[in-house]
Amino acid sequence: MQPAVHWKRKRRKTIDTISEVTGQDVDPGALKQFMDELPNKATQLGIKVVIAVIVILVSLQIIRFLTKVMRKSMERTKADESSIHFICSFVKIVLEILLAFGVAAAFGMDTASIVALLGSAGVAIGLAVQGSLSNLAGGIMILLLKPFRLADYIIEDCKGHEGTVKEISLFNTKLITPDNKIIVLPNGTLANTSLTNATGNDTRMVEIKVAAAYDTDIRIARKVLHKAMEECKWTLADQERVVYVDELGDNGITLGVRCWVKAEHFLETKWELNEKIKNAFDEAHISIPFPQLDVHMKQENQID
Repeated sequence: MQPAVHWKRKRRKTIDTISEVTGQDVDPGALKQFMDELPNKATQLGIKVVIAVIVILVSLQIIRFLTKVMRKSMERTKADESSIHFICSFVKIVLEILLAFGVAAAFGMDTASIVALLGSAGVAIGLAVQGSLSNLAGGIMILLLKPFRLADYIIEDCKGHEGTVKEISLFNTKLITPDNKIIVLPNGTLANTSLTNATGNDTRMVEIKVAAAYDTDIRIARKVLHKAMEECKWTLADQERVVYVDELGDNGITLGVRCWVKAEHFLETKWELNEKIKNAFDEAHISIPFPQLDVHMKQENQID
């Protein structure tokens, strides 16, 4: 059988099959024209796909380069690291969205229709991801108001989470706890609840209260506590050191000490002062009273 005859029969069979499936007559001329143009169209589509892939890869590299340039420029202006990270992430996402629209337009898609479709679906999407949008808005508020920055130690008052700020992203903030665990907090929660920034200032006050027996000479105890603060290497000599009588309690006198340290040395100072005060009290023979309870027993006479 000649190839031309075989091809005609195959084409006739294809036309019959399409007619049976669609229920409509198929013009053999139109089908022949489509089949003749198919290789060229497939080739053009393949070229467009290859060009689009190349454009996407190159554009992603350009976006990465631009974000690096932006980061270095902001670092030279000594901008806050959290602001730098937030702005660079936001710009990167915007540029990637614009790239996606550009590629869609290159393939002949109507970008105006896409925008209209996205706008129509925006309400439904907004309701579905309102939590994420709240976190995004919270991230913007944190960036503008700066209640904390990277490397600050914060305590979230709602759930009691606390740690050193490691990263402030678009939707959440990561904390590192003292035992090296990572806590991820939504920005919406942080922006709408109270929190304590323990390292927001350069210095912090350390306050320790200790009990002494009632037979203690307060003047001697005051000297002992002052000496303990002076011997602690973390306390600031140019700041006031105070010893005071806080309370006359049931079991003894409560004395308090206050001194100032660098914020990053707060815990070390507290631990060292506790140890020094205990050792100093032992050397000065000042006793720390235990809770006491006097029990009086009344004996009744028994009558036989």
